[in-house]
Order: sequence, then C-alpha cells, then structure tokens
Amino acid sequence: MHNQAKLLVIDDTPTNLEVLTETLSAKGFDVTVAISGERALKRLESYRPDLILLDIQMPGIDGFETCQRIKAHPELATIPVIFITALSDADNIVKGFSLGAVDYISKPFKEAELFARIETHLRLQQLTHCLSQQVTKKTQSLQQALHQLESSQLQLVQQEKMSALGELVAGVAHEINNPIGFVQGNVKELQRNLTDVFSHLNLYQQQTANAEIEEHAEDIDLDFLLEDMPKMLESMMVGCDRIRNISTSLRTFSREDQDTQIPFDLHEGIDSTLLILKHRLKANDQRPEIAVIKHYGDLPLVSCFPGQLNQVFMNLLANAIDALEERSQQPDGDPLQITIKTIARADQVHIHLRDNGLGMSADVQQRVFDRLYTTKPAGKGTGLGLAISRQIVVEKHGGKIEVESTPDHGTEFTLTLPVNSEDVPHA
Repeated sequence: MHNQAKLLVIDDTPTNLEVLTETLSAKGFDVTVAISGERALKRLESYRPDLILLDIQMPGIDGFETCQRIKAHPELATIPVIFITALSDADNIVKGFSLGAVDYISKPFKEAELFARIETHLRLQQLTHCLSQQVTKKTQSLQQALHQLESSQLQLVQQEKMSALGELVAGVAHEINNPIGFVQGNVKELQRNLTDVFSHLNLYQQQTANAEIEEHAEDIDLDFLLEDMPKMLESMMVGCDRIRNISTSLRTFSREDQDTQIPFDLHEGIDSTLLILKHRLKANDQRPEIAVIKHYGDLPLVSCFPGQLNQVFMNLLANAIDALEERSQQPDGDPLQITIKTIARADQVHIHLRDNGLGMSADVQQRVFDRLYTTKPAGKGTGLGLAISRQIVVEKHGGKIEVESTPDHGTEFTLTLPVNSEDVPHA
C-alpha cells in the first residue's frame, strides 16, 4: 500500500531535494517537491499528499511556520508531517511536536530509518482513516437508533394519551347511552299511551255534559294542554336525539385503531373533536366566544387510522384555542374565530385550519414541529403535540403538514392526506 502513497518534500536545498526524490521514487513513492514554504502552501491548495517531509531551516517562511499553517487548515490538518533537519537539539524537537509534527529525522538521514518512519506513519494514517470511517458508521447507526427511539417514544406518548382520553370519552358515552336509551324508549311509549288517553277523553267529552267537568276543563285550559303535550313530548324526543348524536360523536372520537387502515369520514372526526373542545370555545370571564366557521367540501372516505387523525385534530384545534386566548388579552375589535376548510383534489384531501390569533415568528415556524419545543410557559406545554401530529400525518399516513403564519395576523396549518395512504411510500 505504501508504494502508492503521495509524498510532498519541502526543502530549499536542491541537492537535498534531488537525493530525497531519487531515494523515495526508487521505492515506488509518488514524490512532489517544493523549494520553499510559500510554494508548498500554494501547491497544497490543489494537491493532497498522504505525508509531508519538511525541512526547518528555509528562507522566508521556515519549517515551523509552514507546519503551523498546514495544521491550521481544516482540510490539511490530518496530513502527517515529518521534520527532516540538522537541528536535532531538544528545544527544536519539542517545538516541532508542539506545532503538530508526528516525527523528527536528523540530517544526514539513513535510508532504512527514513523508510521505516515513513511506512510507520503511513500505516498509522491508514489505520486512523479506517477508524474514522468506523466511527462515522457507528455514529450514523447510533443517530438512526436514536431517531427510532425518539419516534417510538412519541408513538408511545401518543398511544397512551389517546388511550387515556379514549377510555374516558368512551366511558362517558356509555354512561350517557344507557339512561338516554331508557328515557327515549319511555317517551315513545308515553306518546302512544297519551294518544289513546286523548282519544278516550275526546269520547268522554262527547258523551258527558256536566257543568262541573266543563268548568274544570276551562280552569286547566284543557284544549291547550291537549294541543301542547304532544309538542312537549316531540321536543323531548328531539333532545334525546341530540344527546344520542353527542354520544355517537364521542364514540367516533374515542374509537380504537386496528392494525389496518379503514375508510373514514374526516368531517366526522373534526366534528367529534370540536364537540370534545366545545367547553373551551364558549365565552368566559376573560374572553368572548370563539366562533368556528366551517367550509366543508365534498370529501371521499379516506383510508386511515381514525383515532390517530383525531389526535392530530385535537392538537391543532387546542393550539388554535390557546393562540386565541393569548390574543384576547390584547384589546382589539376583531372577533375570535377558527376557520376550517376542506377540499378534495384528485387522490388527495386538504384540510386548512386557520386561527386569527397572534401568529408566530419565522424562527418559531422553523422549529414548531421539533420534539420538546414549545413557546408555552412551563407546565402548560410539553412540546410533543405538533411533533406527534407530524409523525402521524407524515410517517403513518404518507401525507404532509405545513404551517404558514404572520405575527399579529394568525396561523394556518394545512394537512394533505392521500385518499388511500396504503399506496403511498411512508417516511
């Protein structure tokens, strides 16, 4: 291997250069020469030797300064430098090593010693290079393992969060379902029974003429009651249906994902998430009500993991509400609102979620999807929500999540999802 090595010999004495060139070339080395430190540095701008033999005593830039400049250059610093000089006192030797030289050969040199030292340092250089490559590979492997670990952590956090929330919501939906089913069933039965009672009462009125009965009927306004009671029961049925729809929405939000993707109506997911967050949208002592404006397009069913996308909707909508609550602390006349727009194009769907909050700076936009990055005060944000959302959209569904924001003019997140993500290569 050493016979293929490239050597740069720097010496201001032509005789020394001639002897070194002949000696080294005879051994098969590729030798290049320079007669001064200046010329050597100029040559090194385009030439990369495997080893440098350097004389110390030269006019202009001497060997020490030449070595110092070589070692100061990032691309040249790893090239081994061996001093060849008649200055063999301890001070000069120590100075040479302190400037980065790897060895020291005294003039007049012995061929055997010269070749042995050159071969030794070329071998060390080769071993160092191999070791560096191994370290680089190991580092890349560790970085990849770290990335996988971080992704797994994010996934576990997301799963645990959704599992806990899903169990809570599913439990509430179940508790609502039982009594509302009982009430709804009895109201229907009561409607039928009252219809029979009203029919019977009508017959009774036709057959019986009694002043006391007629007076009592007038006192209780019987005609109004007969007309109003069915309306009351109908209103109760409407209320039961609304509660039933709420229970259905809760179950939609809390549904557990299977191993394979299933067709899902994204509008149902968004609406169920808005239902969970409805209490945060209402007006309170600190701010007015947050309006939600929907511009829903005609979306096809999307093949996905519904529970995971519901988590994305939850993170984005909760962040939008947080941004609007921050803006509400600044006096202005604009109403607080969140706008949701959905569009289907070809084999993709686009979901635009915009708030008119305080917005974010360009620097924050660059880091907003980073793991553990948050602009919220301590205790109010983990910095995981948007990182998890990005992982779900990009890695699990082969989609994109983008953000556009202008300070004081709000923020818009855009989700792009393939209709059938199983056909799309994931990250």
